Amino acid sequence: MDILSAIEREERKLEKQLASIQGKLKGIKAAAEAMGRSADKKVTKGTKRVLSAVARAKIGKATKKRWARFRAEAKKMAR
Repeated sequence: MDILSAIEREERKLEKQLASIQGKLKGIKAAAEAMGRSADKKVTKGTKRVLSAVARAKIGKATKKRWARFRAEAKKMAR
């Protein structure tokens, strides 16, 4: 078996797969456009969510309470 012919055969196989996938993608884009939406939309990064100072303080207080409870349980188990 000639290596060059094997490579060429593999290349033809991959080109057929590429053509098939491109055809499927074209069909999907056409279906999306028919439904009134573009299939070429880019994913954009959303805006950063910001917590108020009151919400941050509330979360911090709850976290400290949770850790205090955890430490108390750990002391009980250590005895």
